[in-house]
Amino acid sequence: MTHDEISHYRLVSQKLYKTTSCSPQEIVKHLGAMQAQDYAMAKWAIGSRCDAGEKEIEEAINSGKIIRTHILRPTWHFVSPDDIYWMLDLSAPQVKRFTSSAAKKYSFDEKKLNQANTSIEKLLAGNNHLTRDEIMQELGIKKTSSADFLSAAIMMNAELDGLVCNGEMKGKQITYALLEERVSKPNSKLNKEEALAKLALRYFESHGPATVLDFSWWSGFAPTICQKAINAIELQLNKITIDNQQYWLKKDINNTDNFREIVHFLPAFDEILISYKTREASFQTDHQSKVFTNNGIFKPIILENGKVIGIWKRTIKKDHAKIETELFKEIETDKKHILFEGIKSFETYLGTKIVIE
Repeated sequence: MTHDEISHYRLVSQKLYKTTSCSPQEIVKHLGAMQAQDYAMAKWAIGSRCDAGEKEIEEAINSGKIIRTHILRPTWHFVSPDDIYWMLDLSAPQVKRFTSSAAKKYSFDEKKLNQANTSIEKLLAGNNHLTRDEIMQELGIKKTSSADFLSAAIMMNAELDGLVCNGEMKGKQITYALLEERVSKPNSKLNKEEALAKLALRYFESHGPATVLDFSWWSGFAPTICQKAINAIELQLNKITIDNQQYWLKKDINNTDNFREIVHFLPAFDEILISYKTREASFQTDHQSKVFTNNGIFKPIILENGKVIGIWKRTIKKDHAKIETELFKEIETDKKHILFEGIKSFETYLGTKIVIE
């Protein structure tokens, strides 16, 4: 296998090269945890991997078939209800170090965070879904620029404690709900070694070929811990070596002989880029500054056969969606129809006309 082939295999692993029909919740469960801080774009990350429209995906989130919360790293993720509790047990202690540090800057120690949790639980009990501003108002925390960071830390701490997760959308506003009212707690727990092994297997089967450093970046765990997890599951994976670097992937992944020409218009922060420590398999380094910034802001990308060939943005109008593209190089005339085919799935997903500029 070559570096060029890695990008092809990742299309299959990540369900971007569609071979079977999947529901939105099956996509989320397959990928383990999908980064989702940009809510509108994160829904399209799911939609680009299945045939569901935006309304169906929104309904899956509103009904609790897909959970949105902070997990793995201190950012939003979509997670399956089947995975939420064991993943929280595994990753929350390491992410809470971040939230505890942030809260302490505003004189909120562990005691105050626990008191806030008690109040939040009472506020949300009985499927009472409230926005963060509504919760903060009840907690007596005024809305200021500095308090916004404190309120974020308070709510993230409550998420990591397994108390809350996102609830039903209130118009265009995100709400919080009690996690146990959305997802019942399981009867049994995994120990840390079992959970790490399960997380590693999920990652490499859904993101491979990938390295131990890729898994470390995605999971938030140190490379030494990640290597131990890989050692525990190595018989369940295939291993390849390129330039003295080991890559792990699913055993029965499709052969590249079956690939066809394909273009994807993918959202910002999509797993195809964000879930890897190094990304040389996906684009040329001289285009890096156009794809993502030094402070970690990822742009929506145009992917041709697994390679980034440009960026795009969408603007929602009253009766259509405007798509603006920036290609890194002129595309051949005979390939332009493939490019425009790639946007059709987004048009179907939105359920509105697309105009490309």
